Amino acid sequence: MVDRTFQYGDRVQFTDPKGKLYSITLVAGGEWHTHKGWLKHDEIVGKPEGSIFVTNGDLKFQAFRPLFADYVLSMPRGATIIYPKDLAMILGVADIKPGVRVLESGVGSGALTLALLRAIGESGSLQSVEIRDDFAQISKSNVINYFGTQPKNWELVVGAFQEQRYEANWDRVVLDMLAPWDCVQTAADALVPGGVILAYVATTTQLSKFAEALKDSDLFTEPESTESIVRGWHHEGLAVRPQHRMIGHTGFLTVARRMAPGVSVLQRRRRPSKGSYGVLE
Repeated sequence: MVDRTFQYGDRVQFTDPKGKLYSITLVAGGEWHTHKGWLKHDEIVGKPEGSIFVTNGDLKFQAFRPLFADYVLSMPRGATIIYPKDLAMILGVADIKPGVRVLESGVGSGALTLALLRAIGESGSLQSVEIRDDFAQISKSNVINYFGTQPKNWELVVGAFQEQRYEANWDRVVLDMLAPWDCVQTAADALVPGGVILAYVATTTQLSKFAEALKDSDLFTEPESTESIVRGWHHEGLAVRPQHRMIGHTGFLTVARRMAPGVSVLQRRRRPSKGSYGVLE
């Protein structure tokens, strides 16, 4: 049986009776002080997850190792993080799985980098490109803190994605940046036929401009765009209702597939409109 007891160096998440979360790292001889007493780290080590600990001021906490979503929401930030609901959508929509080779542009604080590394496993590879060195260092610190070391299958490059030069041997390109439309050709050069390009953007203007860039390139299939909205529910006896607080719009996902070299995309039939499209025969 695997030992799941708390050990020195573990990250521990405490929850008080009001549902408020606290997170600490266990160190030998350490103490965690609250507004109502303290806990000694040495007394936590060796106990299993799901244990209840009581401060010397009689305040109770339940303790678990933080889940991935907990870590992402509490880790140090440079840029705004991608929320767990969108991370899950990205992994699913872009079909990120063990063994795939992924290019990521726009590392920010490293939330997406962590999600990608967890999904591709040791058999996959990830190169992350970040134009800002300060963001790159924050993300690197968060990744090392999470895994305990820098993963061997991860390379972090400081620079502009569109200035990189790639051969067509990458399976996925994931863009989290202000102007992903500037990176369409670089992504096309990097992707194998059938490879996936996905962009995460915040506004409809960005969404439209990126989608049009994909269409104009004639290198990718018809792009598909989505957003996810998560609403929690309150349940206390017969009082079952939506929670007042909801994580609504956070971003849009636009995804497309790389066509084979020299093959034009099959045009989708559309209703005539006053937009930029002509009427298809």
